[in-house]
Formats: sequence, structure tokens, C-alpha cells
Amino acid sequence: MPKKLTPEAYEKLKKELEYLKTEGRREIAERLQYAASFGDFSENAAYQQAKDEQGFLESRIAELEEILSEAIIITKSRNKTTVDLGSVVTLVFNGEKRTFQIVEPEETNPTKGKVSFKSPLGQAIFGKKVGDEAIVETPNGKMKCKILKIE
Repeated sequence: MPKKLTPEAYEKLKKELEYLKTEGRREIAERLQYAASFGDFSENAAYQQAKDEQGFLESRIAELEEILSEAIIITKSRNKTTVDLGSVVTLVFNGEKRTFQIVEPEETNPTKGKVSFKSPLGQAIFGKKVGDEAIVETPNGKMKCKILKIE
């Protein structure tokens, strides 16, 4: 199933893929070569560890290539009537205004205002309209918020 990514997340994954395919592979090859110089592979922990790391690296490369090849790039949601993936939503919690962008879980970064649609907040407001109220489950209990604006 294709992932919906913001342009920033797409670029971040692209950079990670490029790094892994160049620097990452080179670093693993150097570790393998160094570990191989110790001889007997059957009892060579450094060689086995490097081989395991190579497997993880190649697995991550394959995963990134699949994500990027199928990705759907989203910017802001075109739907400005209900909260959707990509929406930038202004909420009020106890008189305090806060703005969030609703994103895929891989893009979550609360310090930058990016909240997963699968998070408690994302689930509480997803599909709601301006003026709607929602109850958000937090570690400190339930919190009420009101949707002021959807961009």
C-alpha cells in the first residue's frame, strides 16, 4: 500500500537511501574486509556482526526503494472542510491555540507540529470539521479541544 508522504519526508527518505547505497555500503564493505583479515570465519564474531549489519542495511535499502517507488506526495490537504491527511489544523486546548499537520506515522515529529493520524490526537480530530469538538486521550487523562481552522 503506497505511503502518503510530505515533500520533506520524501526528500529525507531519498537522502537516507542515497547515504545507505553509497557511504553505508562502503562502511560495511570496509568492516567485512577488516574482519575477514582475522581468518577463520566460523569463529569470527566481528565478521558475523558485519554480515548481520550488511543484511540489515540491504533490507533497509529495499524497504526505502519500495516506499519511494510507491509514495504519494501530499502537501496540504485540498479538503479544507474536514481534517484529513496533510491537513494543517488549528485547535484550542484550554484557551491555548496550537497548530498541527496531520501526517503518516513515519513523519511524526511533535516538536515540529507533525502529528500522526494514528495518534490519539490524530484519531480524535480526523474527519471532523471547523467548530467541532473532540476528546483526546492523554497520559494525564482526557482533554477537550475545538477545531478553529483547517488549511
